[in-house]
Amino acid sequence: MAVEVKIGVQHAPRELTLESKQTAEEIEAIVAEALTGKTGLLSLEDEHGRKVLVPADRLAYVDIGETKTRRVGFGAV
Repeated sequence: MAVEVKIGVQHAPRELTLESKQTAEEIEAIVAEALTGKTGLLSLEDEHGRKVLVPADRLAYVDIGETKTRRVGFGAV
């Protein structure tokens, strides 16, 4: 199951949204490291292998949540 991550960037009109194969705990650790580490850069990889890089000093918020599995088909009403 993929984890949905929403990243708010200061002075940007829209948030960044990606789905990652990493766990919520791993993503939280990466964000914490970016905020306190030497690089000052948040680097996350989405489920397709693309990287998203955001300067840590420009982060407004990071929302980490489990992605719901998508249901296919019709439901009875």
